[in-house]
Amino acid sequence: MKKNLVFIIPSLEAGGAEKSLVNLLNTIDYQKYSVDLVLFKSGGVFAALVPKQVNFVALNPNFQQFSRGLLSSCLYFALRFQFRLVFHRIAFFLTSRIEKNEAVAEQKNWKHMRAFITMLPKKYDAAIGFLEKTSNYFAVDCVQATTKIGWIHTTYSNSGMDATWDVPYFEQFKAVIGVSPECVADLQNNFPHLKARFQLIYNIVSPSLIGQLAAQECEDDSLFTTPTTFVTIARLSPEKGLDLAIEAAKLLVEKGLTFKWLILGDGVERERLKAQIETHQLEDYVFLLGVRQNPYPYVKRATVYVQPSRYEGKSMAIEEAKILQKPVVVTAFSSALDQIEPNVTGFIADMEGESIAHLLLKVSQDASLCEQVQNQLKTLSLGTESEIDHLYQLIEAHG
Repeated sequence: MKKNLVFIIPSLEAGGAEKSLVNLLNTIDYQKYSVDLVLFKSGGVFAALVPKQVNFVALNPNFQQFSRGLLSSCLYFALRFQFRLVFHRIAFFLTSRIEKNEAVAEQKNWKHMRAFITMLPKKYDAAIGFLEKTSNYFAVDCVQATTKIGWIHTTYSNSGMDATWDVPYFEQFKAVIGVSPECVADLQNNFPHLKARFQLIYNIVSPSLIGQLAAQECEDDSLFTTPTTFVTIARLSPEKGLDLAIEAAKLLVEKGLTFKWLILGDGVERERLKAQIETHQLEDYVFLLGVRQNPYPYVKRATVYVQPSRYEGKSMAIEEAKILQKPVVVTAFSSALDQIEPNVTGFIADMEGESIAHLLLKVSQDASLCEQVQNQLKTLSLGTESEIDHLYQLIEAHG
């Protein structure tokens, strides 16, 4: 008999965790497992890549109303004399506005969001919260399951999260997954009494799938007109360091390099980054392209892939660029050495625009150096499809 699994993630909008989940769902053995998927927001650029065997679970009507605008949802619940829900909807809104730390705001708001969600009616063999904070809390509070597994896709110490909110949830998980050795060690340092509970499962990447997608047509083919093209795939948020990328671009222009820098992704920093580009008169050099469902043709055609992050868990985009045998320049975030061997499989810059610019100028103008890195990448076995076996072991051992 098949075992029943449910995965929870807020959405399938562009992001490393979302991409990792889609890869995992495309690797699961559906002869052995029946899979449900809970999203707080339907759709998303990766939704079309979810296998047809996966069943999307719609949440209850009250949650659908909660997800509407503040006035609309409050009016709906007030007309039905559900004043407790009106209170929670207003409290959710106020917490989002008052709490400046976005991670803590999400943690605090779970108790308000939870008021609108009923328990899933189905019983599962395993419930997997596939992203820190709300997804993990949902798996504990709203699912009946024999085994519960949490997932953390970032370095906890750098995330801004308040550990006191997570302790009671982590204590109810059979395992909490980190996506790199550095992430696991950081979790163990933050929660020493739960040290044995933290386990490593790398993000799943499939070279064959990436190769197929990279061979498809590029939406912005007309932008590849310069000898040098840099590509970055990232959410437009402070931790991704795109302000450092723009500062590096400014310095490269001053040094006389002819290039285009294509940034794929969207987020809260878009307007600020756009203003920074305009201030430095970089409109002909740096392009905020927004989200692209298939970013791989861009990476395939890049001269160098650049990840200027302030912190990462384990970057999916870096692994995918390596699979496409692209020279990679990253900043020295804490887990960078988990993914890049300096001057062998890529290059690590200091976390400042000047250092990034220096390395990009060096790499883009030295064809033999690029070829050396590419030849090294060709020798590596970069597929991680076998990581699914570690998840199977957790499910079977605790089921």
